[in-house]
Amino acid sequence: MTSDSNSKINGQNADHVLIVGGGVIGAACAYYLAKEGRLVTIIDRGEFGKACSHGNCGFISPSHMLPLCRSGAISKTLKSFFDPDSPFRVKPSLNPSLLKWLWQFTRRCNHRDMMSGGKARHSLLQSSSTLYRQLIADGELKGCEWEEQGQLFVFETESEFANFKSTAELIDTEFGVKSTQYDTDQLIAMEPALKPGLAGAFYFEDDSHLRPDRLLSAWKDRLTQNGVEILEQCTLKKFICENGKARAVMTSQGEIAADAFVVATGAWSPFWNKALGCKLPIQPGKGLSITMPKPDTCPKYPMILQECQVGVTPFASGYRLGSTMEFTGYDEKINRRRLSLLSKGAKRFLIDPVAEPVEEEWYGFRPMSCDGVPIIDRSPAMKNVMIAAGHNMLGVSMSPATGKLITEIINGTKPHIDPSPYLVSRF
Repeated sequence: MTSDSNSKINGQNADHVLIVGGGVIGAACAYYLAKEGRLVTIIDRGEFGKACSHGNCGFISPSHMLPLCRSGAISKTLKSFFDPDSPFRVKPSLNPSLLKWLWQFTRRCNHRDMMSGGKARHSLLQSSSTLYRQLIADGELKGCEWEEQGQLFVFETESEFANFKSTAELIDTEFGVKSTQYDTDQLIAMEPALKPGLAGAFYFEDDSHLRPDRLLSAWKDRLTQNGVEILEQCTLKKFICENGKARAVMTSQGEIAADAFVVATGAWSPFWNKALGCKLPIQPGKGLSITMPKPDTCPKYPMILQECQVGVTPFASGYRLGSTMEFTGYDEKINRRRLSLLSKGAKRFLIDPVAEPVEEEWYGFRPMSCDGVPIIDRSPAMKNVMIAAGHNMLGVSMSPATGKLITEIINGTKPHIDPSPYLVSRF
């Protein structure tokens, strides 16, 4: 392949780009880089698309621009220490990195930082929503079960329903993301799968959803057709550096040279802090899901059951309950008690909350940055290495814009969104 004048990172040729991480962020980066003529290789220590990108709820959510660190979040976090059934749980620990993360998170639980994080997330979410629609229209992601049904935020109690009204108004006024309020009777008429007597809901019509495992299969097919090489069971061992740049990586399958690199390793990104020359404030937030056939009375709309924070997704090919957030480090066991919170929560809201047989019980580590905003930036230690990590619970929602932005930075072209909110130097 010949180099062109745009294929540069800090003035260096970048014909071959190696991406570490075969999740949805790595896939999107590979797609847009290959589209610009780059030779792209993805390595993944497991199977492509099988980690956090696989079993989440599949929401494409412009409505989710506000980060978790907001006013009132501190008291909820403290309560979680004593409530094993809290949707958001932090296991008591003396782990220094978790304690530091909690301190950094706590410092940002105020209106100013919430709005700053919201604006950064909003840009990625809006861009990605537009890009997804283009990809779907162009037939690039066939079979991902894309649907534009919007999303319901459903409330069980009058107090929580009333409290959310100010948030909905803020989202509308500051970000232009509109919602429609439905009271009890209107809600049941709209979504008969919900039980009578609920307080109401807010409907965000611009949200969409897809099936994540089918999305990753579609990405893999498209990437392979575009000449992207995908190496599975290929573990990164170290970067091989010369003169402030990475020349190659040493992997479990040998040395691989490239001109530029992208670290898209999600919740495992902090393991590369020393090599990257920075401290990424990312903690693994374990999420769970249960996938099953559609129940007899299946919801038409994807929804979040607010008081229990359970996500409900009706796919074309099935049905999923998901969410919860648990900070327990990299514990790979599925806590049965935590998993049962999904069906218990759904039973409070839905006429037919579950169906048999259960097809999959799943967990994944969400890469939770302390401010709720991704890191999309160059490594301070290696000028031809990009970082794309810390997308929190929104990796699927933010992936196309992230992939496009990474490609623009590598190519030295004008970014389609302002990259400054995602710099690692903000920490």
